[in-house]
This record gives sequence, C-alpha cells and structure tokens, in this order.
Amino acid sequence: MDITPLHVPLWVELIAAGLGGLQGAMFAAGVKDRRIDVLGVIVIGVGVSLGGSLLRDIVLNQQPIVVWSNWYVPVASACAVIGMALQPLFVRATWVITVLDAVVMGLFGAIGATKALSLGVGEVGALLVGVVGAIGGSLVRDLLLGIPVAFLQVGSLYAVAAAAGSAILIVLAALGTPVPIAGLVGVLVTTVVRLGAVRFDWTFPEQRPLRAPRRRARRA
Repeated sequence: MDITPLHVPLWVELIAAGLGGLQGAMFAAGVKDRRIDVLGVIVIGVGVSLGGSLLRDIVLNQQPIVVWSNWYVPVASACAVIGMALQPLFVRATWVITVLDAVVMGLFGAIGATKALSLGVGEVGALLVGVVGAIGGSLVRDLLLGIPVAFLQVGSLYAVAAAAGSAILIVLAALGTPVPIAGLVGVLVTTVVRLGAVRFDWTFPEQRPLRAPRRRARRA
C-alpha cells in the first residue's frame, strides 16, 4: 500500500481540533459535582483537542503538530470558549455532546491511521495509532477531571468504535479507495458504532473473578 504522497491537510486537523475543544469544554462545563472555573473549562477543552494529536505524534516519533503549528492552540482555545458559552443552551440535550464526542473520535482516528500509513507504518501499527489518536483526547479529559477513564468502562465501546473506523479506512485504502473517501467512511463507522453503543446499550461482558468449582460434600 503506497500512500506516501498523501499529507493530511492542516485545515482537516484544525477542524478536528476545533470540534475537540468545543466538545471538551461543553463536557467540562456540564460537570456539576466539581467546582471548575472558567480557566479550568478552557484547559480541559484544549486538552481534549490536543490529547489525541499529541499522543499520536509521540507514538509515530514525529514533531508534535500541536507545538509546531501556530494555529492549533488558538483554534482549540477559541472553540473551547465557544463550547463553554453554548453549554447552558444544551443543558438538556446531552446527546449533542455525545454526538460531538463520537465525531471527534472518528476524525482523530482517521487522521492518525492515515498519517501512520503515509509514513510507511504497517497495517496493524496504523490501526493502533488510529485508536490512540481517537481516544487520546477523552483520556486526557478524564484524567484532568479525576473521573473514571471512559474507554475502560463497561458500555463505552470507545476503543472498539475507534478500531472499527480505523480498520475500515485501512482496508479501503488497501483496496485502492481514495484516502479522503476512505477517511470519511472511517469517521462514519466510528460515529455509528459509538452512538449505537450508547443508544442500544451495546457492551462487552463485565469481567468477573473465576470461582473455584465447589466440591460436593461427601456423605457420611
């Protein structure tokens, strides 16, 4: 598979960053059991926006785009402020945050897998990078808020949704599909799987400790 000439346009990265900042700030502003100030909400929004890209570039041993680009942090910060301002309007429409979360995951997963493939990373490695990019923002968000990490919890299917979208992109690219189209399909698959998990309560079985078989009591 040769897609070396492909480079993810900066504007695509900035769209993902903007939506990440928007979603992260709306999520943080809606948390009522913690006293988070304005700066804290913005920081969490920026963390969601930058987390996936930063982890992705570290894994790929690349210069972090969030540091080397002058646009990334301002766009993420501005969208975080907008998200904080809009949150009261959607206080009863929590589905908006869920949909944004799923779309952001899909975008960062597609960007991560595409960058990995363009650098010559194998298909399995590209899948891993796609998942890391997709869930990195939510990981940073949950750690900053001190709440259970979402992708490790029963019923989230975060990693599954991210892996499904990245896998579809990789397969389509291998079959000769133009990468922009494969990327859009990957984003759609991640979004549908994530929203389906929320809507229809798709889960993996919860882990339980193995129990030793009981021995039958011998009759006297």
